[in-house]
Amino acid sequence: MSQQNPSQVIPVSSSLRLKVGGTSRLGTIDAAAIAKAEAALKNLSGNFFQWLQDEIAKLEGSRQAIRTEGLTAETMENLYLRSHDLKGLGTTYGYQLITRIAASLCRLIDEKDKRLTAPMALVDAHIDAIKAAVREEMKADDHPVGGALVAELERRVAAEGC
Repeated sequence: MSQQNPSQVIPVSSSLRLKVGGTSRLGTIDAAAIAKAEAALKNLSGNFFQWLQDEIAKLEGSRQAIRTEGLTAETMENLYLRSHDLKGLGTTYGYQLITRIAASLCRLIDEKDKRLTAPMALVDAHIDAIKAAVREEMKADDHPVGGALVAELERRVAAEGC
């Protein structure tokens, strides 16, 4: 998410009513409030693709910083934070596959003491896969090519001991 817009986005694909139920320990949930929130979310969904592009641009910027400034704790922390953002936002923006790829990248560089030894070719493969998922509109992780791609990335990360 942009630092200028600290709002939180809730996935469109899930009905808020199903998420919160009709009643809770706090009492009955106001159906009108849920309907209003769902309508607001639907209005925002038109921005999702641009917001996703913005997040991917930040991830790419982190990769470029590593190439120009070198592999440092700071540049890898920034890359980790960008991948972690996409892990949380991919499904929100309609791309389950991006969530899964970003989660795999996070697993690869999760431990700060191992980030500087992470294989950059595998890091690059994750970033390129995220960009390909958007370019080719591979949204769900059951997409035949996307599913095979993420499964291979996950296998390689597991082979690294992550």
